[in-house]
Amino acid sequence: MDSLRSERTAASARASFVSGLRTGSGLAAASFLLAVSFGAVSASQGWGHLAPVICSMVVFSGSAQFALLAVLGSGGGLMGAVASAALINSRFVPMGIAVAGDLRGGRFRRALEGQAVVDGSWAAAHLGGGRFDRYLLFGATAIQWPAWVAGTGLGVVVSPDPDLLHRLGLDVLTPALFVALLCDEVRKERLNRLPALLGALLAAGLVLFLPAGPALVGAVPAALVALARRPAAPAVSDTAAPAAPDTAAPDTAAPVVSDTAAPAAPDTAAPAVSDTAAPAVSDTAAPVVSDTASVAGPPVAGPPRRPGPPRRPGPAGEPGRPVRYDEEVPR
Repeated sequence: MDSLRSERTAASARASFVSGLRTGSGLAAASFLLAVSFGAVSASQGWGHLAPVICSMVVFSGSAQFALLAVLGSGGGLMGAVASAALINSRFVPMGIAVAGDLRGGRFRRALEGQAVVDGSWAAAHLGGGRFDRYLLFGATAIQWPAWVAGTGLGVVVSPDPDLLHRLGLDVLTPALFVALLCDEVRKERLNRLPALLGALLAAGLVLFLPAGPALVGAVPAALVALARRPAAPAVSDTAAPAAPDTAAPDTAAPVVSDTAAPAAPDTAAPAVSDTAAPAVSDTAAPVVSDTASVAGPPVAGPPRRPGPPRRPGPAGEPGRPVRYDEEVPR
């Protein structure tokens, strides 16, 4: 039984991982083209050939890496560039908290699994109700990471015109994919519609005064609306559940017999006949009554009684006494 359950779990995990690969393939295609642009821009700014590829392998965040390029390209210092990138990547803190309940293992393993949390994979793996499919998350990220690193390497080597993607209109692929993921998330849960609308309005208002990265970060508080509007889990009542009806077979035990004896059946035997052919007379004239309310049948006569010894008459009203053997029998 345990082996069958483990086989089903493994099959479900494989299916989720493959589904993640299919979902992440579209994101990987857009990431590849965006990474080519990052490699070309970083090479034109004098990063060399190795630094952009290492940055893509370690950071693996398009918005943060382009923030680095923007700050360094405008003459800013390294600390300012890192701070800008860290501010943009701060969105992964609430995202990591949300997915933490579905990760497995100890702290090191959970931290390692948390590296799969990127924007597209996180949105695709959300099942609704704060639950995530961890294997779908792994599959969607597993195909995006090599595409991002390979695109960066190709951009560094080929060094195309940084405005090539803009002229071809390919720079809209990534936003279009995120809009598709957002629409799917809103379709799953109606509760997310208001936060999505508020976030879009905040980002559209802030982008008029701030760069795109900080404007997106400023729209994050709209997510707090979803947390405030999420219904609380119903409280579990302390009252025990009603007992299920007894479906056992009815008791077929014999009924309890009353202590009162059943009335005696009338004796249908023929009365005994004495040696003289005359029926014997009972000592009492009244019929014998049983302990119960019913009347017993006529008593059965016994053998004829032998006559007793002669008695001497006693005083009036008193019975006589038997005559001794040495006395004369009265006449």
